[in-house]
Amino acid sequence: MTRYSIRKLGCEYVVFADEERVIRVASRRKAAKLIADASELLSVQSAETDQPAVKDAKFLDGEERFP
Repeated sequence: MTRYSIRKLGCEYVVFADEERVIRVASRRKAAKLIADASELLSVQSAETDQPAVKDAKFLDGEERFP
């Protein structure tokens, strides 16, 4: 699991993922919002990979529609 942090460097805030710099922004609030958005997207992505693959749909009458 990735650990996010925000550090102030000069007049900018830098978002770190583990120890790697990810992005620089002007405000701490924007940095916090980016971290929250990224965490949410990663949790949704991991939840999707846990679900079984979708099977091809079958028609009720069993006929093939396209050659």
